Amino acid sequence: MLALNSKTLLKTYMWRTVGKEGLERGELLQAEQHWIMSGTILRLADTGPAEVKYEIITDVRWSTRTTNVSYRDDRGNKELQITRGDDGWYANGKRLQLPGDCIDVDLAWSPSTNTLPIRRLNLDIGDDSGPLTTAWIRLPELAVEPLQQTYERTGPRAFRYGSRGGSFKANLTVDDNNLIVDYEGVWKRVP
Repeated sequence: MLALNSKTLLKTYMWRTVGKEGLERGELLQAEQHWIMSGTILRLADTGPAEVKYEIITDVRWSTRTTNVSYRDDRGNKELQITRGDDGWYANGKRLQLPGDCIDVDLAWSPSTNTLPIRRLNLDIGDDSGPLTTAWIRLPELAVEPLQQTYERTGPRAFRYGSRGGSFKANLTVDDNNLIVDYEGVWKRVP
C-alpha cells in the first residue's frame, strides 16, 4: 500500500441515485505524484441498507495503482484491496486474470470512477476512446472482473459512455475537475 503523507483536498461532492435510495459523498485529493478519490456510498441493496467505503489511488497520469473497498451490511463486513503493478493486477494478494491493457478500476454503484478514464484519456471533442477494459468491482460481492467500456467526448463537458458491448449507454456531464455532474438516469450531483 502506498504511504502518502501530505494530501491536499481539491473538491468534495455528493451524488444521489435516480429512482432508487442512495447517496455518495466523495473527495478528490492530490498527494505528491498521486491523485486520490475516496468516498462513502449509502444504498439500499437487496440485503438491506449497505455502506461502501473506498479509496482509489492513481499515479500522476490517472492510471490506477491501489484501490481499497470495504462493504458492510446486516450480514457483516467484507474488504478488498486491489493493486496494479508492472506485472499485473492483484486482489487481496491473489493475481487477477485481466488483460494487459486494463488500466482503470470501475466501482459499481459509483459514478466517481468514470473520472479516471476521462481524465487519463483527455479526449478532444469528437474523439472516441475505442474499447477499454476496466477492472470492474461488482457489489455487493466485491468480485473483480473485466468490463469493456467506451467514452466519446461529445462536448466541452459532455461524454457518451458505453459498456457491455454497447448494450448500456448513458450521457455523462462533468464539471471542471471532470467529476460527474449528471450520469443520465443513474446518478445526479447534489449542488
